[in-house]
Amino acid sequence: MTDPNDAFRADLAKLATAIMPFGKFKGRAIADLPGNYLAWFAREGFPPGELGRLLAIMLELDHNGLRRLLDPLRKASSSR
Repeated sequence: MTDPNDAFRADLAKLATAIMPFGKFKGRAIADLPGNYLAWFAREGFPPGELGRLLAIMLELDHNGLRRLLDPLRKASSSR
């Protein structure tokens, strides 16, 4: 049986390294996107697929003041 938390952990790890592929903040880490940009996507519609899902998760983290949850993951990925 698969632990649903494993998928969430994997998403958090992706957020620590994923890069925005287009738009105003192209090339910036998704974890570094400003909250108002994430909120704009929420109003206008997230892109389809994994990118949209990651942006939605990042919006929730930002909205709830939980961005710092990504700090240990970002440090781990930069030390590799």
